[in-house]
Amino acid sequence: MKASIQILISIVFITLSACSTQELKQDVKAIPAPDKAPVITEGSAQMSGQNPPLTWTKGNTTLNLVRIMDGGVCKNDFQGVKGAFLLYADPADIERIKREKGPQIFGDFENKIQTLATEALQEAINATNLAEDPFALGADEAQEKLTKQLSINFRNSVANPIKLFQKETTLTIDVVPFAPSFTFYQQGCEATHPEPEN
Repeated sequence: MKASIQILISIVFITLSACSTQELKQDVKAIPAPDKAPVITEGSAQMSGQNPPLTWTKGNTTLNLVRIMDGGVCKNDFQGVKGAFLLYADPADIERIKREKGPQIFGDFENKIQTLATEALQEAINATNLAEDPFALGADEAQEKLTKQLSINFRNSVANPIKLFQKETTLTIDVVPFAPSFTFYQQGCEATHPEPEN
């Protein structure tokens, strides 16, 4: 059973990808499957850890982590954000779609996920107030407030596009912001600049 889950995750990493051209950059990180992964739901305290959860509950369905997307957008010349967004998908849907339509269909899904994630992130950052908070008790509290606001705005922005994607493709997915990864810019947006090579 463990080996089949690892194989499934490997296949999904290969066939499903979600990135975007300018604002979301693809970054695949191989994540080994644990013996028993805890199921994480929205608002769970474990979402604040340094490692993303391997499973996510959406309604009554448990989705598996299939992609980690690095994204970055600028609201203007000064303000923006960089961070990771987690793509979860239903493994049963993936297998069914591969049988019915072949694995090549996931290339088309990649483009659709890329578009909806990019648009949702831009909409979310436009709706987020990135001005310095004079009432924050320090940098950590300010970061926490911005992260919460952006996460809520992103989830609101991406909800309808995900519903349309699922209706069109019959693949159940969710795209979740990974709060510990966020870096906010308030004095010069570098969100869309590539990371320097080490």
